[in-house]
Amino acid sequence: MKDGFIKVGTATPKIKAADTQYNADSIISCIEQAAEKEAKLLVLPELCLTGYTCGDLFLQKTLIDSAWEQLLRIKDKITSLGIIAVVGLPVLRGGKLINAAAVLYGGEILGVVGKRYLPNYNEFYEKRHFSPCEDAPVIFRCKELPEFSFGVEICEDLWAAQPPSEQLAAAGAHIILNLSASNEMIGKAEYRRSLVTGQSGRLICGYLYSSAGDGESTTDMVFSGHSLIAENGALLAETKLFENEMLISEIDVLRLAGERRKNTTFPAEQTTSTVEFSMPLSETKITRFISPSPFVPHDDGDRAKRCENILLMQSAGLQKRVEHTSAKSLVIGISGGLDSCLALLVSVRAMDRLNRSRKDVIAVTMPCFGTTSRTKNNAVSLCEALGVTLRETDITKSVEQHFLDIGHDPQNQNVVYENAQARIRTLVLMDIANETGGLVVGTGDLSELALGWATYNGDHMSMYGVNAGVPKTLVRHIVRYYADSAESEELRKVLYDILDTPVSPELLPAENGEISQKTEDLVGPYELHDFFLYYAVRWGFSPTKVYRLAKLAMEGRYEDEVILKWLKSFYRRFFSQQFKRSCLPDGPKIGSVTLSPRGDWRMPSDACANIWLKELEEL
Repeated sequence: MKDGFIKVGTATPKIKAADTQYNADSIISCIEQAAEKEAKLLVLPELCLTGYTCGDLFLQKTLIDSAWEQLLRIKDKITSLGIIAVVGLPVLRGGKLINAAAVLYGGEILGVVGKRYLPNYNEFYEKRHFSPCEDAPVIFRCKELPEFSFGVEICEDLWAAQPPSEQLAAAGAHIILNLSASNEMIGKAEYRRSLVTGQSGRLICGYLYSSAGDGESTTDMVFSGHSLIAENGALLAETKLFENEMLISEIDVLRLAGERRKNTTFPAEQTTSTVEFSMPLSETKITRFISPSPFVPHDDGDRAKRCENILLMQSAGLQKRVEHTSAKSLVIGISGGLDSCLALLVSVRAMDRLNRSRKDVIAVTMPCFGTTSRTKNNAVSLCEALGVTLRETDITKSVEQHFLDIGHDPQNQNVVYENAQARIRTLVLMDIANETGGLVVGTGDLSELALGWATYNGDHMSMYGVNAGVPKTLVRHIVRYYADSAESEELRKVLYDILDTPVSPELLPAENGEISQKTEDLVGPYELHDFFLYYAVRWGFSPTKVYRLAKLAMEGRYEDEVILKWLKSFYRRFFSQQFKRSCLPDGPKIGSVTLSPRGDWRMPSDACANIWLKELEEL
């Protein structure tokens, strides 16, 4: 439960229609298994204590009374397990029978929630036996962790036009439980999956859906035990059809609470009936997958689609800017590195979309002290393969004259030595753009903006930054995607070599013709920084929680002390370099994380990082 992770589960017990004692034993066994797996919240199927398919037997008082007696037995049996179990059964209320869910915890029945919408069409005829429940929404909330709050709806409630889960979420429930007896038909599993995940996304909640399976009568229907766990639009776990598996995962309620806080269209919590329970905070062992590359889809097909979509977004944004300004050219500084390579590919696509000659893209290579033959040759080969205009401007003499002008000793290879080269390169590009009636296309990416790894008024500046919304880990995949489907073998070959080249600004002299200045040796691995960026900015997690997730995701890749070292560096750089982000050029928003001062990120340039760094120092 610490850091907001609640271990949750769904279970489909093996039952026998109308055999409440057998069913209760099976339910107890499921609850015990879930407790052994350290689950704190378990939902079981609709009417599982009797079976959903009892038909007119539901009208027999013997069955109704037996179900309640067995519920009390289950309650007493699981008293010491420390788990909340939600069990489906028929319950008499006001002389009418309701299709209900009983919430059991610590030897008590915390509440009984009734089904609101009773299906009475096709294969369903629930109104023959049950009455709809019109009770106000009930929220069950943990005293020790108020964000651990949940509500219950039953099967058809979700399929209705106005599901109770909407009211429950608006009342503050971060987790919705659904006890279901959804029979199986061709195509229904796909719809069920989209319904559950979609509802979890729309309501910014965790959603646990437990469905009936083995043991239900097959007189007219079959039940597959198709259960799902979703969180904010993402499917965390799912059972195979007819396997009656138990699902265990974790819902991050603090993440959900943070997202609701951020989303100003999500309603403030409304006053409703609340049942409080006490559950001591404990460490939750996380079993859900934590991707080491959160910006990059894990599936090959999904990754390819994302790369193509990003290229389309970048090129469409640039196309609009060219049309609006009537630009006669696009001017790019081409270094032979990944970022300028992607910017060039985007520029070519934009010109193709405009049905203009690729010669209107002017790629400028500007060798100086640190330029290696490998990167220069790759820059030239890339431009030739793409058919753009290539210009070379050796800036060595200009930089040396600049050193004379300001009285800087060129033997002192400090920040002046490095930044002078970056600023003169930008000056060259801006003036070529003026000369050709064009726009300077920026090459810096999202990760560099987060770390401030750019020379202020040097490569930091452009007339349109096409890569500003793309993190470094994704830049690499986009270039590889382009290479895999390259229009020529020559282009494919040079793109693969660029992918194999170490990331470097090449501002310090080469050593034996090789790159001497490797970015990741100086600022840290980009895969770590992109991970930190995603969870610190996108979700607003605390440094402690970011560190915990990073250790899980990067296990076997980095030692814990290495992760902590670069996490401290990330926070220091992120806060100190905001002034560079406060005056960024225009550029398209690509994903859920952006640092544009006109878009999603507004932050004082002189904000202090003290409380974030203090938290890390105390780990």
